[in-house]
Amino acid sequence: MDKENAKIKYYIYARKSSESEDRQVLSIDAQVNEMKHIAKQSGKVILDTKTEAKSAKMEGRPIFNQILRDIEDNKIQGIIVWHPDRLSRNAMDAARLIDLFDKNKLQEIVTPSQIFKNTPTDKFVFSLLCSQAKMDNDNKGINVKRGMRAKAKLGVYPGSLPTGYRSVVKQKGNRAIESDPERLPLVKKMMDLMLSGSYNALQVREIANNEMGFRMPNGKKLGRTTIYNIFTNSFYCGVYEFPRGSGDWTDGTHEAIITKEEYDTIQYMLGRKGRPRPKKHIFDFTGMMKCGECKASITAEAKFKKTKVGKVHSYIYYHCTKKAHPNCTQGCIEEKQLVNTVLGTFDSLEIPPEFHAYAMKWFKKENEKVYDEVNAVLDAQERAYKACIRKLENLAQMRADEEITAQEYARMKMEGLERKVSLETARTKTGRDIDSWIETGDEMLTFIELAKHKFTKGGRELKRELITCLGSNLIVFNKKLNIDLDETLLPIQKVSPFVKEIKERLEPVNNLVDQREFDALCDQNPRVLGYRDSNPDTQDQNLMSYH
Repeated sequence: MDKENAKIKYYIYARKSSESEDRQVLSIDAQVNEMKHIAKQSGKVILDTKTEAKSAKMEGRPIFNQILRDIEDNKIQGIIVWHPDRLSRNAMDAARLIDLFDKNKLQEIVTPSQIFKNTPTDKFVFSLLCSQAKMDNDNKGINVKRGMRAKAKLGVYPGSLPTGYRSVVKQKGNRAIESDPERLPLVKKMMDLMLSGSYNALQVREIANNEMGFRMPNGKKLGRTTIYNIFTNSFYCGVYEFPRGSGDWTDGTHEAIITKEEYDTIQYMLGRKGRPRPKKHIFDFTGMMKCGECKASITAEAKFKKTKVGKVHSYIYYHCTKKAHPNCTQGCIEEKQLVNTVLGTFDSLEIPPEFHAYAMKWFKKENEKVYDEVNAVLDAQERAYKACIRKLENLAQMRADEEITAQEYARMKMEGLERKVSLETARTKTGRDIDSWIETGDEMLTFIELAKHKFTKGGRELKRELITCLGSNLIVFNKKLNIDLDETLLPIQKVSPFVKEIKERLEPVNNLVDQREFDALCDQNPRVLGYRDSNPDTQDQNLMSYH
């Protein structure tokens, strides 16, 4: 033991938090063993070993603060530690250590790789390592928050999950939210009891605890706070806000046990003001319709009615905003009426699958009729295109022979290039048209066959898309929705009753229709495709695209 070491007394300090910053750090026992080995080899005087399970992100660690007070009181003059980041990951604690060096009260900080003495160079290096630890800590915090926001956008809530759900790790760095088969069905029963209107929140809690035998994962009964948290958490209807208070709402991938309308009903029953989720998730058809009287937009609102037996019914009404004319006389229309009108329109377009097959045969037959005409047009366009290219090539030679001036050459070249582009466009369009009108015809018929089912089962965005395909001019007047059907659908609407009648006449007991007999009857009926002609540019072929 040298004289310098004999004068300095040391504490061993080991720290490890339970947070991700310390995943790669030795355990406290392993750190202490390493420090004792260093002290024994160098003959240092160890007064005590101090350990702590606290994060160093912020100041305020009790054991660490006691060590600093002991240095101030000259009880010790040195610290043996695994790494500077065990002492500090924040600016204040690092500054206090440097200040003790400056006061000549702290003489050494010993690590396995380096000894920091009370010299300008060592203090600078120590301060730099502490600053590096703080920067690493700050970056990890930013990266964690970024990762949580990314997961939230994908529909996986990154925070602690409400009662009835659990987080399952599928693979490293990837987790999923699963329903708790023991608790979520019981939470669903609680929701049903609340929606019945016969019980309040505390009565539902008593039933859950005493009759259902519901227990939290820790084995305890439902508390008062927990039952209100369950009934006010939008997670159960499939949506969540992350971060909370940000206004950024996401549809989750987890199982929803109530609808958004049922959630709103429960909030009304609890007497909550406002909605903890955005209104855009409530109303399916806002922004699509105009008032037939004043041309202002149509908006929507939810109404709740409590019956004598305590059950709450929710209704959604659409009405004029009256922003164009405050004295507009138009009343409200319930959403159910709007839906029935749309479904009725789909019914008027309905066609049997046999007609789809018949129409596609007709499309292909018409294609064969005009195929020679299209080829003739393509040949003529090809000849014109080649002639245009030759003319452009000759212009250069004429300019070289000084047969035309520079100004004439520039003008004629520009005209030739414009002509070339025009011919290229026409040639490409002609070749594409003959196939596209058959393809879009098939898409339109498929859309009509599936539209009603998709509208009934689909979500908000799909419903809006399907209505847009029906027609863009949606007017609400005298409590009725008027749909100006797109002109490309009018022929189908006209033919629909006749092909339905043909199928009904043919349909046997086993519900199978002979396609050949169906085709023959369609050919004989002047009203089935009776509007057709052989020109592929008419409205019957210039069909819009359907999805």
